[in-house]
Amino acid sequence: MYDRHTTYTYSKVLVKKNAWLGMGCTICPVVTIGKYAVVAAGAVVTKEVPDHAVVGGVPAKIIKILDPEQMKE
Repeated sequence: MYDRHTTYTYSKVLVKKNAWLGMGCTICPVVTIGKYAVVAAGAVVTKEVPDHAVVGGVPAKIIKILDPEQMKE
């Protein structure tokens, strides 16, 4: 309890092209969010999110995969 300011781990998070992050989501260290992925509001992402995936929950799980053919630039 007294060491809480020294025990946190900080690291980079990579968010790729056109990914959406919902309000209040938490991304754990060393996680990559794929291209065109969507992270739901309040989700806790502990693992890699593949391209075109929609994830949500605690911990975040894949809800669906978006169709890359329908993506607009």
